[in-house]
Amino acid sequence: MSVAAHSGSEVTIVGGGMITFDLLLPSLYHLERIGVVRKIDICALDVAPLKALAENPEFHEAFLGQGFTPHPALSTPGGEQFPNLYKDVIAEMSPGNMVVVAMPDNLHYAVVKYALEHDQNVLCVKPLVLKHEQAGEIEKLAFEKGRFVGVEYHKRFDRRSLVARRSYALGQFGAFVMGEAKLIEPYYYRHSNFQNWFTCDRTDPFTYIGCHYVDLVYFITGLKPVEVSLKGVKGKFANGNEAFLWSHGRVTWENGALLSVINGLGYPDAAAGSNDQGMIYHDDHNRGVAYSYLQGIGPGGSKYNYVSPDFYRLVPWEGAGYKPMGYGYESVAGITHTIHRMESAAAGLEPAAALAKRREIIKEVDEQGLIATPANSYINELVVEAARASILADAAPMRIVYGERPHIEKGTVH
Repeated sequence: MSVAAHSGSEVTIVGGGMITFDLLLPSLYHLERIGVVRKIDICALDVAPLKALAENPEFHEAFLGQGFTPHPALSTPGGEQFPNLYKDVIAEMSPGNMVVVAMPDNLHYAVVKYALEHDQNVLCVKPLVLKHEQAGEIEKLAFEKGRFVGVEYHKRFDRRSLVARRSYALGQFGAFVMGEAKLIEPYYYRHSNFQNWFTCDRTDPFTYIGCHYVDLVYFITGLKPVEVSLKGVKGKFANGNEAFLWSHGRVTWENGALLSVINGLGYPDAAAGSNDQGMIYHDDHNRGVAYSYLQGIGPGGSKYNYVSPDFYRLVPWEGAGYKPMGYGYESVAGITHTIHRMESAAAGLEPAAALAKRREIIKEVDEQGLIATPANSYINELVVEAARASILADAAPMRIVYGERPHIEKGTVH
């Protein structure tokens, strides 16, 4: 077989929720259109999100004639749930394809491990897992199998982040001393499926979204975090489940620098943007353009909207329909292209040579540090583990200890 014999990956998405709807499926549709992906299956807990994906008119307009295989089938009666169906679908995949893990944070470990045990490459939404020991286990298993695991920290692909990383490496910024980051997600999340899994015992706003900014500081500066303190503010969802709806974190870095991170679920539904955020200084409201629609079709359903092309938009291109653009798409594409390149390079080789070639490319990507992998972004699992311990202990500081066996412990860095 030649390199061209690898005709694109069969992809199974595990999870049919918001991130699949907003980013993953349209990105993979385009990658299928250009030959990097060959087939798409989607597994969900029940049929409702699969119907929403299959019936989305924007997808039909943008990706003419394309579709996916749903699990369970669209004809399945509503109300039935299939929590383990993804196992059957993954077990039937031929080796060396790709599983996309788009589940709640606390379920990532089981799905990623199952995919690797069945000889698949993995794209996982952030954070990879909630404990450093689990990340180490995944790194070891993936390397043994010679399969790639990419963590979808899409802010690494923001052009501002890439420029900042190069400028920091060139010494143009001096040293990082202090920073602040904020991302407030929409209020309507409180009435979504979040209320079924975004509970105090499982996750919090920092773990869910603040991890992006910790990863970004590490990505830009190379500095390691050494202490985390996280305070949460509790509230209740519409169904009565208690959650940390707001959080404030302080991360201390190895050079003494401080990063303050504020997160929550409270951006007004009727506001003109889709959220409120920032770290690399810019005004999210004015980095694009402002539109006034005839009908309330923008974020939150408001007529007046701040429109940014940075994360994800469908736009005209030289082909049929529309294509995705933005750093969200580029992140998904970067991981998928890497898997395609790795499998293509190993195609036709004897098993031992193919394994060696795949491992060679995994090491290359680990060392480059652009795509987050278990090996080059392990500090994120340490921070998340420390953050979860801290928020459950009412903001008690948790120290991160490196060395042969990185771990967390109570205490303050001196």
